[in-house]
Amino acid sequence: MAVVARSLAEEQIQRPKAGAIMSRIYDTEVSERGKELMQQILDAAYIKKDSSTRNFAEELFVACLKNEGDMDSVLGHSA
Repeated sequence: MAVVARSLAEEQIQRPKAGAIMSRIYDTEVSERGKELMQQILDAAYIKKDSSTRNFAEELFVACLKNEGDMDSVLGHSA
């Protein structure tokens, strides 16, 4: 999800269209948590302009592993 979100941001796809693309790919309509997580990842991908696609995905992955699934440090949210 992070790779797709960051790629859409790098291609300067407008956020509403990027959200629609992501929703179709990941079928998040059935889960409120899935929609929320997708939106958080998409928002972070558009904010982190200094991060490559690979680095952005790696940052999320490492944060998830180190913090028992908590990616807030990368997503820009505090607990």
